Amino acid sequence: MGVTDDFDLTAPELTRDDLLVLEDPYFHTDTVALVTGAASGIGRATAVALAANGLTVVGADIDEDGLAETTAIAEDFDAPGTVHGVETDLTDDEDVDAVVEAAADEGDLRFVANIAGMQHIDPVAEFPMDKYDLLTDIMLRAPFYTAQKAIPHIEATDDGVGAIANMSSVHGHYATQAKPAYITAKHGITGLTRAIAAEGEGTLRGFSVSVGYVLTPLMVGQIQETAEERGISEQEVVEDVMLGQARTKEMMTPAEVANLFVFGFSGHGSHLNGADLLWDGGYTTTYE
Repeated sequence: MGVTDDFDLTAPELTRDDLLVLEDPYFHTDTVALVTGAASGIGRATAVALAANGLTVVGADIDEDGLAETTAIAEDFDAPGTVHGVETDLTDDEDVDAVVEAAADEGDLRFVANIAGMQHIDPVAEFPMDKYDLLTDIMLRAPFYTAQKAIPHIEATDDGVGAIANMSSVHGHYATQAKPAYITAKHGITGLTRAIAAEGEGTLRGFSVSVGYVLTPLMVGQIQETAEERGISEQEVVEDVMLGQARTKEMMTPAEVANLFVFGFSGHGSHLNGADLLWDGGYTTTYE
């Protein structure tokens, strides 16, 4: 989405042409990818993109209707792979156990994309602890527990090749005001990613994906909340607050982020291990 005089605060519609499709020996229906947060936004785009690459995808999300829509999109795209939605509360260990087992039942579980997320904006001194606990449960504890349960299945494949990818952020590289729980979780994801890589024997990789602001339904809500909090327009939030520091004056789309997961899971990412795909338009490396 480019910022123009005709400001339109809507998440873009996913299209088949948006998706990166690669030839890869592991990209076929016998290979399973587990994607959390698959009912909308980046998680949905990643689930559909992996299905477009021929994988069998198990999508986990608390939103059952959203999962059904993700499955329908993959079908509408005539994806060679499939998306199977499993209603999952990531704060419930039994639900996580069940969705990992469901993924393993579909074939060779090799890939996990921990994408599910949420946001709450308040300074540290005013941050509600119930929101902190929920956010870190979903965005840090759940990825750890999901990895813990998935790793034995990946190691049990014929060659132990696979990868666990974690959704990070520019906020995993630096801090801004009033997002302390999100920043804490994203910094923690860096440690989890490196721990997976350290134990993966070179065949099971861990990597993360960090991007700037992505126009998802979650982000639309955050823009509206920020505009109200600061007493400025939604367009000013995007142009000045969100894109002001970036050199690339355009918000990313969910499909562009999904393509990074596709690349990272593929053989092209074989040396991406314990590291971060930082696709941030210059947020963290430049300033005026």
